[in-house]
Amino acid sequence: MSHEKFKNCIDACYECASECDHCATACLQEEDVKAMAKCIQLNRYCADICRMAASFMARADSYIGENYSRQLCGLCATICEECGAECDSHQSEHCKNCAEACKRCAGECRKMAA
Repeated sequence: MSHEKFKNCIDACYECASECDHCATACLQEEDVKAMAKCIQLNRYCADICRMAASFMARADSYIGENYSRQLCGLCATICEECGAECDSHQSEHCKNCAEACKRCAGECRKMAA
């Protein structure tokens, strides 16, 4: 399977990873950093799984990797949904932007995992 078939999902994963990195860094600048601990932790997990999923999809072919990519996308969607829900519970703009990126990525990954 050509990586072009995964393009929308790959793009969503990289965008989500970037937003999660930005969100985690911005959360560290909040007045009450302790209150942002779960958000920061989920941002880090989410960014990592998004990059890994995108990487797997980019190298997948019909012989090796397609099944791995689909399984990884399922896990990525789950983590994105949890991260998005956590970010959505905060009022800061960076968290709201991250929540939207997580929701888009989760949707694309759910399509790939199906």
